[in-house]
Amino acid sequence: MNHVRWGLIGASTIAREWMIDAIRAAGGEVVAVMSNDPERAARFAAENRIATAVTSLDALLGSGIDAVYISTTNELHCSQTLAAAAAGKHVLCEKPLALNLADARRMVDACKAAGIVMGTNHHLRNAATHRVLRAAIKQGWIGRPLFARVFHAVYLPPHLQGWRITTPGAGAGVIMDITVHDADTLRFVLDEEPIAVTAFSQSSGMAAGGIEDGVMGVVRFRSGLIAQFHDAFTTKFATTGFEVHGSDGSLIATNCMTQRPVGEVLLRTAAGEEPLPLDHENLYARAVKAFHIAIRGDGTPAATGEDGVRAMAVALAALESTATGRVVTVVPGL
Repeated sequence: MNHVRWGLIGASTIAREWMIDAIRAAGGEVVAVMSNDPERAARFAAENRIATAVTSLDALLGSGIDAVYISTTNELHCSQTLAAAAAGKHVLCEKPLALNLADARRMVDACKAAGIVMGTNHHLRNAATHRVLRAAIKQGWIGRPLFARVFHAVYLPPHLQGWRITTPGAGAGVIMDITVHDADTLRFVLDEEPIAVTAFSQSSGMAAGGIEDGVMGVVRFRSGLIAQFHDAFTTKFATTGFEVHGSDGSLIATNCMTQRPVGEVLLRTAAGEEPLPLDHENLYARAVKAFHIAIRGDGTPAATGEDGVRAMAVALAALESTATGRVVTVVPGL
């Protein structure tokens, strides 16, 4: 399949700001968009040069598409993925895949049974900074990794606040929105699996009804490495970063937990400090290219459905820890 025709399930901000251009840059075509609101669907299609606007999932799945990009609110992802799989359409779904692990596993299993490609849109593993971190660790430049730290505390702009800070039934809160990204990025960079999480959350007033808008926690990995994470919707002046500290050196990435192709990586060892060369490219375009290659049968998505389940398992364990005050075992069940 050399030309992939896409349908957008959800007339979303991320689709408009990032994914439409990414699909087109990767040689795909955006054929149709679906929104339950007919005026929103028509306006979105007109503004983004999309030929067809529909208001039902059946109409979208019947519009001559090969793949769907799902960016609706989280509670809708499972049923929409199951419908796409039943129709034989490849699925790239936003994170988190669902609100619970059972539904996320159903999504993965349904896509496997249908023989279609499923990916999770964890964009950060496509960043040049994180790819260089992963490669440097594999090459042994910092010896045995001992600790990692992720700084992903940002300010959620007003136009994105909405359900993310008001609607628990849609998966509101910083943990399911940002910590789930940290989990995937840690798994990718360190190339190992988390086994336990402990976390404390904060409700500082941006989010309604006690929904958490900040969190700090620690993840333990199989090797014994421990990783600290700090996520928030409320910090206007913080910087983002990802650090890995090993027996023989440290890797320090700055300005890297972002949608934009930016950031720097510094290697620090007994020999001194060295900035590592980076080949920046659009994170989403890279993800779509990998997805297209996977559809052709020549590879896998940048983040698979299984990756999405494993990241969700960490985020859900963090949520449970904040509620119970206990260390929670990570059990993705794959």
